[in-house]
Amino acid sequence: MKVWIVWLPNIWKSTLFNALTNNYSADVGNFPFCTIEPNVGIVNVKDDRLYKLSEMSNTKKIIPATIEFVDIAGLVRGASKWEWLGNKFLATIREVDAIVQVLRDFEDKDVGHVEWDIDPIRDVEIINTELIISDLEKVEKLMDSMKKKYEFKTDKDAVIIYPMLEIAKGILEKEELLYTHRDKFNKEATTAFRQYGFLTFKPFIYAINIWEENICKAEEVVAKYSQLGTVIPVSAKLEFELIELEEEDKKDYLAEFDCDVIAKVWLDNLIKRAFDELGLMYYFTTGEKETRAWQIKRGYTAPQAAGVIHTDFERGFIKAEIVSYEPLIEGGSWNKAKENGKLRLEGKAYTMQDGDVVLFRFNV
Repeated sequence: MKVWIVWLPNIWKSTLFNALTNNYSADVGNFPFCTIEPNVGIVNVKDDRLYKLSEMSNTKKIIPATIEFVDIAGLVRGASKWEWLGNKFLATIREVDAIVQVLRDFEDKDVGHVEWDIDPIRDVEIINTELIISDLEKVEKLMDSMKKKYEFKTDKDAVIIYPMLEIAKGILEKEELLYTHRDKFNKEATTAFRQYGFLTFKPFIYAINIWEENICKAEEVVAKYSQLGTVIPVSAKLEFELIELEEEDKKDYLAEFDCDVIAKVWLDNLIKRAFDELGLMYYFTTGEKETRAWQIKRGYTAPQAAGVIHTDFERGFIKAEIVSYEPLIEGGSWNKAKENGKLRLEGKAYTMQDGDVVLFRFNV
């Protein structure tokens, strides 16, 4: 799954990306479109359960779930109208599954703002306007191409999708996001809209980038911008500085902040929320060879989950031996959980639950 980090220039967006991927691959500069080509990084979804399972099984290898984060150039006013290089990047965003919009909520005399002053809500409106204009143009083109097929009922897909495009057009003309009205679209439209790559039909996460002195006010930041939707406070500058420190030095440095809410600004929270917003979850397999988190869509049945490991597992699925994470850890081993009556045999109709620890039975 792909998540794009996008926003106005000069808000430490690429620095945030570098901290996320724990390297220095993204160029950092105080000017628009510093990031000409996208920077891509595979980010682990950290989960303490994975490591506790590994300890229980004395595992040789740990494989966490991952998300692909991509950093692009900061957008500016007029990006949807081919100004500068903006439209190129809007086209690229269409390929992703979710968008992290990074908002600058700090003052820095050395890093200018393209709109001259700091106003995150205004910045949201600028970027959303560009995304809405781009989507509206795409909707109108699709409607033009489908109109005759819809009127003369010569194409089944057009008959289904055209009325949904009319609804989408009305929403966009009101300068509203399609994603906030997703309940108005049927299953066929939802599938089609994702294929078309409508920018405003993707889930948005708002990462509020705060300065170090405001870290202890993280909860206030969330409350301040809660009207936007999913809001996560981050401090790109702090995270980037921590990359270079040893573990003990990190502890000493963080102790200086002396506040409980500092954990709320960790990038781990942003990564996990991105995972949730994409409708993903994971189950575990564990043994001496490896302990692994397997990424699946919420609502997957046991055979579908087995197919993520190998298609043969789904094709020849018989049963799934499942123990929930908590009783497995409490028991201390798979056999002990079985003795305690915590192991379940589930069939093809079983819907997987987050944190299931599984052993699949199959025959091909």
